[in-house]
Amino acid sequence: MDKTFIIDEDRKQRLGFDEVIFGASKSVALLTDILKAYSNKNENVLITKLQEEKAVALLEIYKNAFYDTESGIFTLQAIETLDSDTAKVGIISAGSSDIGVANEAYYTLNYMGVPSRIVHDVGVAGLHRLLNKLDDLKTFDVLIVVAGFEGALPTVVGGLLPQPIIGVPTSVGYGSAKEGETALHAMLTSCANGITVVNIDNGYGAAMSAFRMIKLLNK
Repeated sequence: MDKTFIIDEDRKQRLGFDEVIFGASKSVALLTDILKAYSNKNENVLITKLQEEKAVALLEIYKNAFYDTESGIFTLQAIETLDSDTAKVGIISAGSSDIGVANEAYYTLNYMGVPSRIVHDVGVAGLHRLLNKLDDLKTFDVLIVVAGFEGALPTVVGGLLPQPIIGVPTSVGYGSAKEGETALHAMLTSCANGITVVNIDNGYGAAMSAFRMIKLLNK
């Protein structure tokens, strides 16, 4: 195996979850070596932000792997979809342009064994759609709120619902949206108390924050 990558074998014992691979900056050759190491141990592994051309090459080798084009999520072994009726995490997507980041959070949580459900297209431009979903949203223990443009949705949700809220700014929007910077700054300066914010397009990071919260609640 390529000596530039060493699997963190003790991470699950320390943190409760296995190492996850950031795929965007790694070559197909290195990713192939990494997957081979996991395959030899008959273990699954999650790769995030994997470009489609790399995924196509890897799927030629690992026929039973899973890849989601919109989110860039790749798993060595296909994972069973968890029952959304028992979902403890709600993922709120402001618009259809945010679906890739919402999917990243969804598939990460699914891989981690935490049921979640995406509530699509309830951004502030059509506030009635969010208000119509409030009773449903109250059933979740944690909410991940994904939004681009001016990034107002987590603030609105934080003023209406009591759960822990994780805001995810996305690189969606025109001009002064600045590839997600405006949404990030808006969420960081939110007047809704207690909102947690992760970096731009970081659906994985939001999912892992939710995972830690859920593990603590279960404990």
